[in-house]
Amino acid sequence: MTEYWSKRFAQEGMIWGSEPSPSAEWAKRKFQEAGVSSVLVPGAGYGRNTKVFSADFKVYGIELSEPALELAAAWDPGTSFIAGSALEPQLRQSVDAVYCYDVLHLFLAGDRRRLIEASLRQVRTGGLLYFTSFSDEDPHNGCGRELEPGTFEYKEDKYAHFFSDADLREHFAGTEILETGSFTESLQNPQGGTHEYILRTILALKR
Repeated sequence: MTEYWSKRFAQEGMIWGSEPSPSAEWAKRKFQEAGVSSVLVPGAGYGRNTKVFSADFKVYGIELSEPALELAAAWDPGTSFIAGSALEPQLRQSVDAVYCYDVLHLFLAGDRRRLIEASLRQVRTGGLLYFTSFSDEDPHNGCGRELEPGTFEYKEDKYAHFFSDADLREHFAGTEILETGSFTESLQNPQGGTHEYILRTILALKR
């Protein structure tokens, strides 16, 4: 997976443009209402979404791809980017909130658990977690070879898990779930094309 994304970032640069996901703006409002001062962004990519938070919070971004980190350092100098895996804790101190955009669905079941556990270990008790992931209502669900229940290789060498609301809630069963939702994300690629994805969101509190 690291090789796939590093190749894409190296060849295509800011793959999804400079505009942040609407979910980042929604999460920012939730964090501000809760008095958050520090945010962790696992799988930060080239900083498209971290920049939403770094003007108002202390932000840490974890990213494994070196080409993405190079882009991120230039695009969002206000965020402290860390080279490493989001599946392992990378911070020595706890943050007030975690924002994780479209990373959870990229893994098989065991690593999905690891990502959530690593996030919980890095957020303080009473802190917030806001995750987005592919929805089972997305048209790609069910396409290609099924690797695990709900997980499909829908493109060559690219697979994803498609969450129902109940499945997403079950993944966060050890937290206090504050709300879930869904929305359609429209992304512009560098060639000018548009891709739409149906995503689920979850806002949870660490007990």
